[in-house]
Amino acid sequence: MSYQASCHCGAVTVEVDADPPSEAVSCNCSHCRRKGFLLSFVPRDKVRVTGEDALGEYRFNKHAIAHRFCKTCGVQPFAEGPGPDGPGAMINLRCVPEMDLDALKIIPFDGASR
Repeated sequence: MSYQASCHCGAVTVEVDADPPSEAVSCNCSHCRRKGFLLSFVPRDKVRVTGEDALGEYRFNKHAIAHRFCKTCGVQPFAEGPGPDGPGAMINLRCVPEMDLDALKIIPFDGASR
C-alpha cells in the first residue's frame, strides 16, 4: 500500500511506497514548532517526488536536513537527510489529505535541545 502527500497548489506530490503510519513525531525545534509539522520517517528510496523543479530548499542549524518546500505556495510536504539506516525522508503528514490526524499516536521529540 502507499500514500501521497502534496503541497497546497499541487505542483509537488510525494508518493510514499509504505503503509500509512499510525504514529507521528511532533518535534519542538524552532522550525517544526513554528510550522506545526507531524512527521513520519521513511527510507528515501521509498519516496518518489514529482514537481522537483517547483521545490525550494531550506537548511538551518547543522544543515543536515533539506527542508523541501513548494516555491509557489510555500507548503513543505517533506524533508530529506541522513537517517539511522541510511538516507531518509520526513513526510509532513499534515500534507496527506486522507490522513486522519486525530487517530495518530503523537510522539514528542525534543529537537530544541539538540
